[in-house]
Amino acid sequence: MTGEPARVRQMWHLLEPLHAVLYYAPGAFEEAAVLGYDTEERWSSYFAWRAAPLGAVGAAEVVRTFHSFAPAMVDRHVPAVWATARPEAVLAARLRAVDRAYRALFGDRVEGPEFAEAAALARRAAEAARGPQGAGAAPGGQVSDGMGPANSALPWPETPHLALWQAATVLREHRGDGHVAALTEAGLDPVESLVSFAAVGAARPEVFASRGWRTEEWGAARQRLQERGLLAADGTATDAGRELRAKVELRTDEEAAAPWRALGEPGRERLAELLGEPWLEVIGSGMLPAENTLGIGKV
Repeated sequence: MTGEPARVRQMWHLLEPLHAVLYYAPGAFEEAAVLGYDTEERWSSYFAWRAAPLGAVGAAEVVRTFHSFAPAMVDRHVPAVWATARPEAVLAARLRAVDRAYRALFGDRVEGPEFAEAAALARRAAEAARGPQGAGAAPGGQVSDGMGPANSALPWPETPHLALWQAATVLREHRGDGHVAALTEAGLDPVESLVSFAAVGAARPEVFASRGWRTEEWGAARQRLQERGLLAADGTATDAGRELRAKVELRTDEEAAAPWRALGEPGRERLAELLGEPWLEVIGSGMLPAENTLGIGKV
């Protein structure tokens, strides 16, 4: 893959780990525990952290916007997470969690000029990520038109490293909204999206078990994809299945390109340069799982 799609995907690969520390950093679990969440497993805090920009929404809105999670799994956590802590409290705590995580990873460099420059460039890109007019949500229960607009509607943190994290979050959620649209255009429902992704080697099927689909639901999706000629009998993708997934990923890159066009090639290249060392440090920390459901490094 070359050209603009390759550059857009490169920026996603660089920014995603900087966003994802929220779900794995020890300090984030400590902040979640202070809010009252059970941190023996990560899902209550995950749904709270990620859904808080939407407001105190119910399970149906989380199922729709997150896309890949089984409704039964979402129902176990949403809307119960808002009885533990309101979205406004969660949003404040997640910035504290990121501050702790970034300071633990990067030390005093978060106060330095390179983080400030990276934050300014990333914010410029993020501010060009526009959803439908009027989309977004102020925490408190209003439904957004997507995760990107909901995060775009939040105020910007004043400190550069937190602004960098928020920009990474806006950009990854903007991309995610486009990915959901591309999957829908391809006629792939949520569980079929995961089955077809596993089939092209994005991750082992066992990794996708974290999304909560029952064995029979996974098997039924495999059967549907086989009937469409997208999966072979052994569960691997056919040529048609690989072609469809390649089209989905290309369409996702196209939907995610506008912020990077707005930033311009010199700005994008400079941001990629500035993110290189922090990216290596996050990956090298061992904090994030080596194999993930997003297919980073595989697609």
